[in-house]
Amino acid sequence: MDYIVFDLEWNQCPDGKEKERPDIPFEILEIGAIKLNSEKQEIDRFHEFIKPTVYSRLHYKTKEIIHISPEDLKQADRFPDVIRRFRQWCGEDCLFCTWGALDLLELQRNLRHYTIPNFFPFPLKYYDIQKIFSLTYEDGKLRRSLEFAVDMLEIKKDIPFHEALSDAYYTASVIRRIPDDKLLSFYSIDYFRIPQKASEEIFAVFQNYAKYVSRMFPSRKECMRDRTVVSTKCYLCGKPAAKKLPWFPTGGKNYSSLAYCAEHGYMKGKIRIKKTEDNKGYFCVKTLKLIDEGRAQEIRERYHKKLAKKEPQED
Repeated sequence: MDYIVFDLEWNQCPDGKEKERPDIPFEILEIGAIKLNSEKQEIDRFHEFIKPTVYSRLHYKTKEIIHISPEDLKQADRFPDVIRRFRQWCGEDCLFCTWGALDLLELQRNLRHYTIPNFFPFPLKYYDIQKIFSLTYEDGKLRRSLEFAVDMLEIKKDIPFHEALSDAYYTASVIRRIPDDKLLSFYSIDYFRIPQKASEEIFAVFQNYAKYVSRMFPSRKECMRDRTVVSTKCYLCGKPAAKKLPWFPTGGKNYSSLAYCAEHGYMKGKIRIKKTEDNKGYFCVKTLKLIDEGRAQEIRERYHKKLAKKEPQED
């Protein structure tokens, strides 16, 4: 099993948001990747520029951030040829690693634009090193820049940032500092493609929580009417957990609940309702996590505050 650590650089419409192509807001200009073996030793590299065909001129922000010359792009091949070579280079038995989730999103949008079949497995499990770095060295919530992580881990900075291959190299260097039990335990699930039917819905159990990704629903209300979406089965023993508080809105498109498993104790539920990538419907991401009595009391208080705001005021 190899690690494919990749980074992309891209361009956007230089003429403003109103002239942007909705199906491809960012056009990939460069792919850089480092291949590590199971011992996290570098065994190969991939690097190619891509000739733009959607946005031929560079956005001023692109010029400021990345280091790509017009000559590099003029001599490059187009996306379908480059991505075919990249796919062959990756091989079959590999784990994809990125700094953050955006690279995977934009890569799949570019694949769709060029009507190239999505070659990633479904469901797509990948390793967001930005998130795993936070879970390993900080509070799990902060999202730091790649350069911050490199500085914190005292990795030598001998090549520039904001170049696809160099950023992939630095991300691979961070991976080497992360213990295997952390790295392999906290994979992420990509939401570009979601389950099409109930039998494809995703159920994943991690070290201290469980995640469920639903199929598409026509509306938010339909999401919250589905029995599987609102269930609170204990992810450790598989038995139904008794609802102590119903699902209640907590702001935005989020809902929370409180349940109790007779064997394992209190369990916090959270549902996030998201639009599908093509804006044709909605899907749910539900997480369930065991908590202590103190955290359960905080959820009760939050619920009653929400309830009080809904009660009519007396004259």
